[in-house]
Amino acid sequence: MAQLTYRESVSLAIAQSMRKDPKVFFMGEDVGAAGGVFKATVGLLDEFGPERVKDCPISEQAILGAAMGAAMTGLKPIAEIMFADFLAVCWDIIANQIAKTRYMSDGQINIPLVIRTANGGGSKFGAQHSQSLENWSMAIPGLKVVAPSSPIDVLGLMASSVQDPDPVIFYEHKSLYAMKEEVENTDIIIPLGQANIMHEGSDIVLIGLGLMAQRAKKAAVILKEQFNVSASVLDLRTLVPLDLQSIKREVLKCGHVITVEENPRLCGWGAEISSLITEYCFDQLKGPVTRITTPHIPLPSADILEDNTIPSVDLIVETTLTKLEIKKEK
Repeated sequence: MAQLTYRESVSLAIAQSMRKDPKVFFMGEDVGAAGGVFKATVGLLDEFGPERVKDCPISEQAILGAAMGAAMTGLKPIAEIMFADFLAVCWDIIANQIAKTRYMSDGQINIPLVIRTANGGGSKFGAQHSQSLENWSMAIPGLKVVAPSSPIDVLGLMASSVQDPDPVIFYEHKSLYAMKEEVENTDIIIPLGQANIMHEGSDIVLIGLGLMAQRAKKAAVILKEQFNVSASVLDLRTLVPLDLQSIKREVLKCGHVITVEENPRLCGWGAEISSLITEYCFDQLKGPVTRITTPHIPLPSADILEDNTIPSVDLIVETTLTKLEIKKEK
């Protein structure tokens, strides 16, 4: 059994896919000799050489244009966009070309492309380098949307993403890169669309993604130990495809639901989850779905302001107690 960081799992997951399939190659800014700006691709250039690990110019449009062309010819590129915020620079290629080509070619052209990107806040990088944008891509038909919350999930979900015939946006959370986990088997596959119960409970279900899933899990432990509240934590893992069956099962079991998301409140993925729960599980609800979100503001860079903007473990605990009408002892 090996202990891996989330960062090390990224590099290992890419390497394992490249070892298995010569059609897989990796490209992006500073991903080769520099090992990536977050050091998540260290060692790949040494193992696979410049033909399969390509350092690209500072042009997101060029990176994804080249990756799309390569995918159309039968290759399986993994392309890195350094920060999720920079997806805005190449959004036309993603939303109007990559996402729609299979449909518009009547299935004659597949785009087996994985777009890796560093997502979310917690690093005090400011409003243009800290956004959590998975809800952007969730809204575009033709894209699959993945957001692993642990090293094991990175390994298993990357393997599935590379094998998938459709384009996948793979959101890695910057604040999780240093997270460590014991990994018994690194050569694993986790199917896309399979959520994970991170903590068993029966009083309320906390639904999270990425960093928020990990914070929800910490909150669930506190709720159990200090307040005897049994909280289930459901890590969605993927937004597209979405594991609606697991959501329905947890709602049926618990009755109370809180979604915990790092997106700004307006049009966040939690709103879609809330809508689906209301549509399919209304009779099982013991009250309205509660959403914990980031406020609808640009993310600040000052330490104390960012910390008070992104949902915290304490906020999840407080919101849960309020929802269940449990008073804290003074």
